[in-house]
Amino acid sequence: MEFRDLKSQYRQYKQEIDTAINNVISNAAFIGGKEVKELEKELAEFVGVKHCISCANGTEAMTLLMMAWDIKEGDAVFVPDFTFFSTGEIVSFRGATPVFVDVDKDTFNIDTKKLELAIERTIEGGKLTPKVIIRVDLFGLPANYPEIERIAKKYNLLVLEDSAQGFGGHIFGKRAGSFGNAATTSFFPGKPLGCYGDGGAIFTNDDELTGLLNSLKVHGKGENKYDNVRIGVNSRLDTIQAAVLKVKLKAFIDHELEDVNRVNRLYHERLKGVVKTPYIPEGYYSSFAQYTITLDSKGQRDELQENLNEQGIPSMVYYIKPMHKQQAFSYLEVSDKDFKTTNTLCDTVLSLPMHPYLLEEEVEKVCEVIKNYLK
Repeated sequence: MEFRDLKSQYRQYKQEIDTAINNVISNAAFIGGKEVKELEKELAEFVGVKHCISCANGTEAMTLLMMAWDIKEGDAVFVPDFTFFSTGEIVSFRGATPVFVDVDKDTFNIDTKKLELAIERTIEGGKLTPKVIIRVDLFGLPANYPEIERIAKKYNLLVLEDSAQGFGGHIFGKRAGSFGNAATTSFFPGKPLGCYGDGGAIFTNDDELTGLLNSLKVHGKGENKYDNVRIGVNSRLDTIQAAVLKVKLKAFIDHELEDVNRVNRLYHERLKGVVKTPYIPEGYYSSFAQYTITLDSKGQRDELQENLNEQGIPSMVYYIKPMHKQQAFSYLEVSDKDFKTTNTLCDTVLSLPMHPYLLEEEVEKVCEVIKNYLK
């Protein structure tokens, strides 16, 4: 059994993917080929925004926005404590200060009440200037954008939506990637929409920001890459990855989103009342980057994971350590008591196999092992 089955996906679309890759090789336009612009157009249309700017990976997508928004030393950027390291890393990389915020115990996304308290506390402290809220669509579920937007407007803050895990999800039909001043995604192979290497993209309706990002991602280019008008980076999506993504985007839209939600229903029917399953608020739609259950204790979680492993069932813990406890952020002055929910989740969550090609009998096997263990 695969945790995220990319092999079955390839077998189903082998001819299309192989043809797409071979076309790039035959044309030899490995950087900046026509497939890149075609993909950007298709992605923008799917998300529902004017512009998609592709780049090397999801981390650099967020970094490019920090550069474009001139986030620097003395600035505060508000980040959920329960997320992957890069969301805070890109803030420190610019010399700014990440301010970690605890998350909601049910959605795993940033707790908006605690977010507003963190902003007010930062303003009162007088040492940092609040600039940006980074909302992460964790495990596929879009964060509470309506409330985050209200808070951002109240304190005049920018909003960056990290939709690397939430790509394909939506809130009342408005898709992940279309929220905030700009959004980013990652095409890391294990993401809802992944390529065969690294890749990323930025989404926005801002024409001026788009022009700046297209310059920054290619060495700060002006008219061309040999006319350099600012300091930038080298962050381009290569053509082979774009060609692969064009095939996979069609599959993603045609059936994969629907299929992961079918798998969610299968899990929910079998595990309801047995263990705490993912919570999806009314009007929200998840792309289920992960299917994450919550156990009663670390001991119970670790024993269940071992039990699953003995039965040949892979599982993962996202995340074993809160952001505020990462050694790289040890210079920050934080109080552990402010992160009660994150601390608990790191000890009790467990992600089960989840992908569009998971069979009903495989879901049945996973659920039977869980039921038998918890009995």
